[in-house]
Amino acid sequence: MPDRAATLAEAARLRGLFEAAGAQPVETSILQPAEVLLDLYGEDIRARAYVTSDALRGEQMLRPDFTVPVVQMHMEHGAEPARYTYSGEVFRRQEEDATRANEFTQVGFEIFERAAPEAADAEVFSMFFDILRPLGLRAATGDIGILMAAVEGLRTSTRRKAALRRHIWRPRRFRALIDRFSGKSPVPEQRAALLAAADPMAGAEPMIGMRGPDEISERINALREDAKTAPISAAEVELLDAVLAVRETSDNALERLRDIAVDLPAIQAAVDRLARRLEALQARGLDVTKLDFEASYGRTQMEYYDGFVFGFHAENRPDLPPVATGGRYDALTRQLGRGREIPAVGGVIRPGLALSLGGAT
Repeated sequence: MPDRAATLAEAARLRGLFEAAGAQPVETSILQPAEVLLDLYGEDIRARAYVTSDALRGEQMLRPDFTVPVVQMHMEHGAEPARYTYSGEVFRRQEEDATRANEFTQVGFEIFERAAPEAADAEVFSMFFDILRPLGLRAATGDIGILMAAVEGLRTSTRRKAALRRHIWRPRRFRALIDRFSGKSPVPEQRAALLAAADPMAGAEPMIGMRGPDEISERINALREDAKTAPISAAEVELLDAVLAVRETSDNALERLRDIAVDLPAIQAAVDRLARRLEALQARGLDVTKLDFEASYGRTQMEYYDGFVFGFHAENRPDLPPVATGGRYDALTRQLGRGREIPAVGGVIRPGLALSLGGAT
C-alpha cells in the first residue's frame, strides 16, 4: 500500500475533481454519536465499528462511514439541490481478516436532488467511471429497490414482508426466512413446542435480561399469528428467485426484468426507474451494453442503500475490497430528516487502493 502522504495527496486530488463538478467541501467529526447508528442498524453495527463512551456524551463510535453524518448535516442545514464532497479517515473493525485495513481514507461525492433522481444516479456513476477508467476496473451495478418492490408484492402478511425487508442485506437469513415462510423448511422444534403450549409462560424460570412478561407474551402471540398465515406460494418464490438470479449486461437485464414484471407487476415501477437510469447513462456517453447488472449486488454492504448501487472492482485482485462503492439512499434521508426527506445518491473512493493498483487515477 502507498504511504500516508501519497494517499492524502491523491485524496486531495480526487476531492478537487468533485469540487470542480460543483460539490461543496464539508467536514464531519471523527467521533460520532453511537445512538444514531444503533437506531438505524441495530446492534449489528457494533461488530464492525469501534465503540467508546464519554461521561457527558454517552456512547460514541469512531466514524465507520461518512454518509450518515453528511445526511444529518444536510437535513438540518442544507439547501436544495446540493452536492457535497469530503475526505478523511473511516474506521472498521476486522475480526476475520487481519490483512484488511481497519483505518483507511475515503473521498466521497453526494447529490441531494429532488427533481431528477435517475439523472443524479447517472451523474455520480459516470464521474466515478471516468475517474477510475485508467485502472481498468470492473464496474458492477444493481438495484436494491427492485428486490424491495418484489418483497412488497408478495401475497403474505405485513409482518412477514417487514421481516424479509429487514434481512435483504443478510442473504443467508433472507433465504432461511423465504424457505420457512413458503413451508419449504419446518418451524424449529423448540419454537413449535412453545407455540403448542396452552400457557408458554407456565413454570418459567425467573426473568433474566431486558424483556418483561408482557413483551414475551406479545412476541409469542405474534409467532402464533404467523404460524396461521398461509405459506408464500411456490410460484411467487420462483418469481422472487428469478429476480435474484438476473445477472446480465444492463440492456439484457432490463429486458429480463420487464419479462418478470409481467407476472410480478409490483416491480414494474422500479424497472421503469432502471430504464430511465440507463437512458441517463447513455446520454452521458456510457455504453450500457457493456455495463454489468446484478440484481443481488449490494446486499452485503451498508444497509442504507435502497435503490441504485454500484462498485468498482479489480478483477485480478479478488483479495481486495472494492476501490469504490456507492448508491441511492432515499429512505435514510427520511429516517434522519424528522419529517423531511429528499432523494439522495453518492459514493466513495478509496485513494490508497487506487494508488496501489496503478498510481494516480
